[in-house]
Amino acid sequence: MSTPAPATRTGLLRWQFELTWSLFEYHLERLESEDFLWEPAAHCWTVRRSPEGAWVPDWAETEPDPVPVPTVAWVSWHIGWWWSVALDHARGHRPRERTDVTWPGEGAPTVRWLRGLRTEWLAALDGLSDADLDATAPFPRSDDPAYTVAHMLAWVNAELMKNVTEIGHLRLLRAAS
Repeated sequence: MSTPAPATRTGLLRWQFELTWSLFEYHLERLESEDFLWEPAAHCWTVRRSPEGAWVPDWAETEPDPVPVPTVAWVSWHIGWWWSVALDHARGHRPRERTDVTWPGEGAPTVRWLRGLRTEWLAALDGLSDADLDATAPFPRSDDPAYTVAHMLAWVNAELMKNVTEIGHLRLLRAAS
């Protein structure tokens, strides 16, 4: 079955996003609460309860070597963090700090959070014209003034696809173990 080509650049980026999201839904619908905090290796990054009860992600300012294997919890927090910041930039708001993005917890709360971010992202996309795509965007590469809103949207699609793959792979590994 062939899919008609989108008539606009925003249409193409939205089509790519929806394709990636459909792959994510496959895993979101099948995630079990136990999948989120399952540690696939001894050296891994996850989210942990602080003494106050909030979920806090493992983090290092410089990437460790070797890179820790993330849990589904950590990857889902990571999606929430970068996507919230991308939304802030798309709306022209001051971007929130990494430490301001709190993971909601294993299971349904995180799935609802991620689906809510999707809804917010689609609303932001719906407000863009093809002409808007050529505007300068400071995220995720503030060091390059030639970086445009179109680049940011394409980056979101690529980053989401990478994270969807990680979550799917972790879910499948846990199921097989």
